Amino acid sequence: MKKSTVKLTIDDHELIVPTGTTIMQAAESLGIRIPRLCYHPNLSLQGSCRVCIVDVKEMEYFMTACSVEVWDGMEVQTNSPEIRQARRDIVELLLNNHTKDCQTCERDSRCELQNIAYALGVRQRHFEGERKSFPVDDSSAAVMRDANKCILCGRCVRVCEEVQGVCNLSQHSRGFHTVVAPAHMARMDESVCIQCGQCINVCPTAAFLEQRATNEVWNALADPNLHVVVQAAPSIRAAIGEGFGLAPGTPATGRMVAALRKLGFDAVFDTDLGADMTIVEEANELLRRLEGEAPLPIITSCSPGWINFLEKFYPELIPHASSCRSPMSMLSVLVKTYYAEKKEIDPASIFNVAIMPCVAKKYEARRKEHMMPGGAPWTDAVLTTREIVWMIKSYGIQFDELHEEEFDAPLGLSTGAGDIFGTTGGVMEATLRTAAELVTGKPADKLEFTEVRAVEGLREASVEIGGRTFNVAVANGLKNAKKVLDQIVAGTKEFHVVEIMACPGGCIGGGGQPYPATDHLVLDPALLRARARALYQIDRDKTLRRSHQNPAVQTLYDEFLGEPGSAKALELLHTHYHSKLPRGIR
Repeated sequence: MKKSTVKLTIDDHELIVPTGTTIMQAAESLGIRIPRLCYHPNLSLQGSCRVCIVDVKEMEYFMTACSVEVWDGMEVQTNSPEIRQARRDIVELLLNNHTKDCQTCERDSRCELQNIAYALGVRQRHFEGERKSFPVDDSSAAVMRDANKCILCGRCVRVCEEVQGVCNLSQHSRGFHTVVAPAHMARMDESVCIQCGQCINVCPTAAFLEQRATNEVWNALADPNLHVVVQAAPSIRAAIGEGFGLAPGTPATGRMVAALRKLGFDAVFDTDLGADMTIVEEANELLRRLEGEAPLPIITSCSPGWINFLEKFYPELIPHASSCRSPMSMLSVLVKTYYAEKKEIDPASIFNVAIMPCVAKKYEARRKEHMMPGGAPWTDAVLTTREIVWMIKSYGIQFDELHEEEFDAPLGLSTGAGDIFGTTGGVMEATLRTAAELVTGKPADKLEFTEVRAVEGLREASVEIGGRTFNVAVANGLKNAKKVLDQIVAGTKEFHVVEIMACPGGCIGGGGQPYPATDHLVLDPALLRARARALYQIDRDKTLRRSHQNPAVQTLYDEFLGEPGSAKALELLHTHYHSKLPRGIR
C-alpha cells in the first residue's frame, strides 16, 4: 500500500508532506522560495529553464525542483555556492542571447528574467557574439510577438493549449534557431490566434505585448479640434488600483473617473451603460428565440476573443450567438449618434476611446462589422488597463490621493447589473434579472442568481423563472467552453442560455489587466475572486440593480431608439458574424 505522506529533509529541516508533493512545493511550506522561470502553478510542468535546480543527496546531477516529486528519506539542499553558481550561469546564458533594452522595455521592473538576474547577482554579460535576430511580428490588431525577447519557457504555448484550447503556438527549428510562433511560421494575423492576450499575461519577459494605442490617444487629447470621449469597462474599476499599489479587489471607480478627467478627456462615460443596453436587447432577443424566431440556446457575444474562436472553430454555432454588439461597441455607437446629436457635435470630430481589460477589443474595434457607414471606426482607440495606468503615471497624477468623481451624463448612469458584466457569470446573472421580469410580467422576487457565478471555469445550472425551467451554462477559458459547445453540437444537452468568456474569470482576467505584483498570480483564482468581489460589492451598493430600470436606458429608447428590438435598435446596436474557416475544412 502506497504511503500517504513522505518524510524528507530540506536545508537540514525535517518535514512531512503528502505523497506527490514536488520539491518546490515542499520547500515553500518551509518558507523557502526557489527561483523559477518556466514554472507556472496553473499550467503543466515543463522543467525547461533549469533555474529551479537543487542538490539532492546521492544524485549525480542537480534536479529540477518544479517537476521532481519528493521521496521518503530525500535530503535536499536548495542553496549552496555550487547551486547558486549553476543558477547564475543558466541565467547569464539566457541574458547573453537576450536584447539589451531593459530601460526602454515595456516589462522593465516587471520582467521575471530581470528580477531573477538581480536576485542571483548577475552584474555583467560574459559572452559576446551572435545573438538571435527575428523580425517583430506586429501584424495582429491586438498581440505583438517579439521572438528576440523569448526565453523558450513555453508558458505561452501551454496557456494557449491548456487554458484556451487554441493551440496556436509551438516551438519551431532547433538549437540556436528555436523560435515560438504559429504553425508554419505564419504571422499572427494569419494564424488561428483569437487575440485574447493570455500569452501576454503569462510571458515572463516581453516576447508578447499588446499593440499600443497610447500615442494615438495623447495626440487626440492635444488636438483642439477633437472632442475626446472615453469609456471604461466594468472590470477596470476592480483592477486599475493594482497598478498604483492598491490591494487586489479594491473598488476604484470614483478615483478612476477623476484621473481620466485630469488627463483631459472632454467626457467620461461608463461602459456599464452599454452593458445595460446589451442586457435589455439580449433579454428581448431571448424572448424572440423562445417563441421560435431563432435557434436556442442563445450564446452571449460580448467577448471578442470568444467570437473570434467561434468563427474559427465552431462556425456552425454562429446562428446561436446573440446579435447584440458588445457593451463597448454599443456605447461607441451611441456616442457618435445619440450623444453627438444631443450636443450638436459633428461625429467626425469625436475621438472615441475605450479602456478595456481585453486586448481583443483592439481587434473588435477594427472589424468591418464595427465600422460606421463610410468606413470610419465607431471606436477610435482601445487602451488596456495597463496602458491607462501608464498614462496616468506619465501625467504625474497621484491616483491614490484623488477625490472620487462621477461619470458624465447622459451616458454615465448604470445599474449594478452592468458592473457584474466584468466577472464570469455576470452577463448571465444580469440577463436573468431582466428576463425574469419580461417572462413573468412582474418584478422578480429573486435578484441574485449566485448559482451562475463561476470563477472556477465551468458551471451548469437550472433556474426556475415563472414556472419555467431554464437550463444555463457559464464557461470561462475556452477549453472549458469547448465542453459546452461540443454538447450543443452533438445535441446531447439542451440549454436555453449560454455565457462564454474567453479569459479565465471573465474580463477580470483579461489579457490587458495589470501585471500582478507577485510572480505567477495572473491565473490565480484568488486574484480573480478578489476582483470579482469588488464588482459584486459595487453591485450591492447600488440602488438600481436591474438593467431595464436604468433611467438613462429608458430615456435612450424614449428619445432615440423607440423600443428594444426596433428597426433602429437592430441597425445600430446589433451586428453579425461569419465563418473564418479555411476552405475545405468542415
